Amino acid sequence: MSAPAPLPHNPGPSWGFGFLRWADRRWPRWLFRPLLMAGTWVGLAFMPVQRAHSRAYLAVVFGRPARVLEVWRHFFAFADFLVFSLQAGGGAPVRCALEPENAAAFEALVRSDRPALFGTFHFGGSDLLGYLLSDRGRHVTIIRQQVGNSDDTRLLGRRFAGHVSFLWVNDPAHLLYDLKTAIEAGESLALKCDRLEFSAKAEPFQFLGAERLFPFTIYHLALLFDRPVVFCIAVRGAGPALRVYSSPVFQPDPALERAANLHVARRHFQAVLNQLETLVRQDPYLWFNFLPLNPAAPAALR
Repeated sequence: MSAPAPLPHNPGPSWGFGFLRWADRRWPRWLFRPLLMAGTWVGLAFMPVQRAHSRAYLAVVFGRPARVLEVWRHFFAFADFLVFSLQAGGGAPVRCALEPENAAAFEALVRSDRPALFGTFHFGGSDLLGYLLSDRGRHVTIIRQQVGNSDDTRLLGRRFAGHVSFLWVNDPAHLLYDLKTAIEAGESLALKCDRLEFSAKAEPFQFLGAERLFPFTIYHLALLFDRPVVFCIAVRGAGPALRVYSSPVFQPDPALERAANLHVARRHFQAVLNQLETLVRQDPYLWFNFLPLNPAAPAALR
């Protein structure tokens, strides 16, 4: 039997997460924050691939070439959020406040006993939405790629054992089978819907000035298993708080044919992306994808 493939790693040294936790607990804020800023410059210098992707993304948002200081701000926003995530995983309180639009429908779904599909993106504080769901008694299985140096994920799973679990999808060949098994077991799933590498279904949607490809698998799962879909996007508020924007709930209609349901689903997802773009343009540095921006769709797919 062949040995299992080694786990991928987040950029940066293997000891980076542990050092951040240690320094955050022991150093006063007036010392820790300037050193975190200085360390961000070091990361910027030693991560040329991520730096190039950040610059290309910011150029799209700004409509001009991004300055070095702006790329640093993008890196620092992520470093600052990472510290916040480690604090939360270590036991610090996190308050989640729903924005009023669509809040009632979201609350009704979360407090029901119906399995659902929760979508989000690599944006702002969305990695911490498990706190929102666990606070309301909802167990959710988070779909994630397992990496070898991810203390934030490990701490989240330990703090919310019994409410949050993980389904690792490192092998794309097994992804749909694993999703199907989890859904048939009655689990609610949380999926990130911006990166294409693990998506079996991608379709073009308007985003940041072009029709770009986005994963659409969550809606095919909704139709296949008759599950509602709702998206949440979280940004940092004052102190240890998250402001959470919920979408309307998409519910497959059994009276409609599949094509008609997919048409409604596409309209739903475009509205979600419109909300995401509004937030991205308000604070571009919260787009935590240091990868190529979602590509423009080929003309045949538009």
